Amino acid sequence: MVVESELDDAAVDRIFRALADATRRDILRRTLVGEQSVSALAAEYDMSFAAVQKHVAVLETARLVVKRAEGRERLVSAEPETIARARELLSGFEWLWRSRIDRLDDLLREDPAS
Repeated sequence: MVVESELDDAAVDRIFRALADATRRDILRRTLVGEQSVSALAAEYDMSFAAVQKHVAVLETARLVVKRAEGRERLVSAEPETIARARELLSGFEWLWRSRIDRLDDLLREDPAS
């Protein structure tokens, strides 16, 4: 699978805003396991159906999930490509900071007399 790794700033902001909420992270986890109806998702939370729909809409706007109609139901499934792009972005940050720490370690090991 080829994954496009570049995300624009607006897309990154949408993804991390969506993931900042515990309920949305849980919905994402549930939809990674398998497609679920919005009704089934709503039954798992102590909030209104409309509130769960709004959480799903935020995830959908961030392209972390896709929603499709099947009859009267709306089925939600995770979007693995967007999740992979976010993971690549975080890996890039990790590499950047690890290389900075490695460089700092090298500087600390250098002999100050040389």
